Amino acid sequence: MKILVDTCIWSLALRRSQDASPDHVRRLQELIRESRVQMIGPVRQELLSGIKSPEQFARLKDHLAPFPDLPIRTPDHEKAAEFFNLCRSKGIQGSNTDFLICALAVNHKMPIFTVDHDFLAFHKVLPIHLLDAN
Repeated sequence: MKILVDTCIWSLALRRSQDASPDHVRRLQELIRESRVQMIGPVRQELLSGIKSPEQFARLKDHLAPFPDLPIRTPDHEKAAEFFNLCRSKGIQGSNTDFLICALAVNHKMPIFTVDHDFLAFHKVLPIHLLDAN
């Protein structure tokens, strides 16, 4: 089964600092070895955005190239908007990208690998499954 990996997990793994969570990085490495990682265009865009050095940008782009993007179709956008409206009606806020991740995960029956606490709130309202790092 494929796992939809959120931007925050990729960021933890790509950082070479002490604040990277070894459990989450180890889990991502395991998923990569098992060919279970699913990338989406908006996550790729978030990861590549804000990089000042063209050399760093090119290295990261090359590093992410082996992970093809899941095609995003009209029903995915419609489900994301539905999830946005449902959560908002319950007082839960989130970004368009977060709700698109939720919609893709539901539509393609994939768990989400994230450390973003917003997804815990979404999980109370939406039929999403979150992957544990262990």
